[in-house]
Amino acid sequence: MSEDMTKPVYLIKGARILGGEPADILIRDGEIAGIGAGLDAAGAEIVQADGLVALPGLVDLHTHLREPGREDAETVESGTRAAAMGGFTAVHAMANTDPVADTAGVVEQVWRLGREAGYCDVQPVGAVTRGIRGEQLAELGAMADSAAGVRVFSDDGHCVSDAVIMRRALEYVKAFDGVVAQHAQEPRLTEGAQMNEGEISARLGLGGWPAVAEEAIIARDVLLAQHVGSRLHVCHVSTAGSVEIIRWAKGKGCRVTAEVTPHHLLLTDVRAETYDPIYKVNPPLRTAEDVTALRDALADGTIDCVATDHAPHPVEAKETEWAVAAMGMIGLETALPVVQEAMVDTGLLDWAAVADRMSYRPARIGRLSGQGAPLEAGAPANITLYDPSPRRPVDPSAMTSKSRNTPYTGLELPGRVVATFLRGTPTVLEGKLQ
Repeated sequence: MSEDMTKPVYLIKGARILGGEPADILIRDGEIAGIGAGLDAAGAEIVQADGLVALPGLVDLHTHLREPGREDAETVESGTRAAAMGGFTAVHAMANTDPVADTAGVVEQVWRLGREAGYCDVQPVGAVTRGIRGEQLAELGAMADSAAGVRVFSDDGHCVSDAVIMRRALEYVKAFDGVVAQHAQEPRLTEGAQMNEGEISARLGLGGWPAVAEEAIIARDVLLAQHVGSRLHVCHVSTAGSVEIIRWAKGKGCRVTAEVTPHHLLLTDVRAETYDPIYKVNPPLRTAEDVTALRDALADGTIDCVATDHAPHPVEAKETEWAVAAMGMIGLETALPVVQEAMVDTGLLDWAAVADRMSYRPARIGRLSGQGAPLEAGAPANITLYDPSPRRPVDPSAMTSKSRNTPYTGLELPGRVVATFLRGTPTVLEGKLQ
């Protein structure tokens, strides 16, 4: 979907700005031209938004688009279409593609594919190490200087487990205000791991992934980041212990930020009792106590943002026995309903805080200009209109992603995205892709 150079004028009528009082939003030339009651504009296309919550376009720090190399699972176009349906106007595309996004050439390819698709902004994440093998630094400077302007670097799917390599990466990115996003997993503590280590894994006979394998890496890395004065971002935090380490580090002035996934806010390791590989994910689903700690940390700001870790897989990679099944879940189209279920409907966050955790903060962490801006006159018209009232079971066959590996099949979740605007151009209207 390419952007039309002659953008029509849109007038959104009666939306609840961040869940507050109803107001109209006038969109002209890709910007918000005005917000207030009783707005009018000759020739404007009217979007009726009575009862809908208006949010700034959502920003995802952690999306796997699979292209290049695994187009059977997802492409940049299909993934960004799914993102638009989920209310996202920007996503960060992780580096574990084939070839790995560890050079200027590959990140520029992904960036251009995103621009051609036009459903949301695609900001490539560069690999920290060559081939995400953890042995030598990748071309961090070249990726930062490329047309893609990479600022976030991650070997996600693999931990940068070598402390010397991690220190060098943290030092290197300081030159261009970059951030290293760590997949915190001590590999020697998780060999053969299949699920969260605990009573359930012992009973099921599945290899355990202990919480300490995550917590030990986070503890090391916040100290390294503090030592070199660099920015660290912790991917998909999953344990109560990790929350306490991050809270301590922030209290000491460390430049650390963190994300939590929707599935770690809602699901627990009890799901593994079905032996259904749809629930196999890295890091694994944890305990109810961990879920409570993660929700509280997101509410109080210890965890900065929600990131989907959207990880599409073809059917054959999931519909197999647990031990050989791929790890990961899709999440772009269900992120906002899950956050409503786990955080809003429980009273932990209001809609203004959702905007902060799913738009403002991830845009700042990823150094995205033009995204994550408040809904006000003069700002880019990146807008999500969301209806929080309906409840319906999740139907994977109705999803836009090429893959169907959602853990929420049949689960009744609230809400739906009604419209998404990217710089004044609707990518979704009346719940349908444009």
